[in-house]
Amino acid sequence: MNSYGTGAEPAVEWTVVDSGIGPLLLAATGAGLVSVSFHARPAVRDAVLDRLRTRFGADPVEAPGSARLAGPIRGLAAYFAGEQQELDLDLDWSLTSGFHREVLRELASGVPYGTVVGYGELAARVGRPEGAQAVGAAMGANPLPVVVPCHRVVESDGGLGGFGGGLETKRQLLALEGFLPQPLF
Repeated sequence: MNSYGTGAEPAVEWTVVDSGIGPLLLAATGAGLVSVSFHARPAVRDAVLDRLRTRFGADPVEAPGSARLAGPIRGLAAYFAGEQQELDLDLDWSLTSGFHREVLRELASGVPYGTVVGYGELAARVGRPEGAQAVGAAMGANPLPVVVPCHRVVESDGGLGGFGGGLETKRQLLALEGFLPQPLF
């Protein structure tokens, strides 16, 4: 028997993995990957786990060998090694809704590896051409960065725009995908 009842599975399983951009916290439910968090050091990890606990009403369980996490771990390792361009993973969209979910789904399906899209163009794709700032808010609230590639959303004038993982992380991801030159040092 576990803390979820006889035979019940935990609502959320998580682990921290190393990546080309630092430690990532990955969390999954029975429906799929639900959260990817940058810079997963103790303070960040604790904040993410608190949010997941509040949202799902149960303690997330650390499970580095979890079957739920095996696909995301393999896929992200291959992505950061330059061996895999697209991450075809089951995703749990329950941490987002409404306009944000609509924008993130369009981003996930409509902006391929090695390309970028402007905030305004992405807003127009979901029928809200005046919604560039709202797209920026959706990117900032993206619970699945890298997998749902908010790093591929840039300013219309060519600027990088913002990024929850920090601009250097955004540069690294765009360089990995061949959109920006690799740093010299």
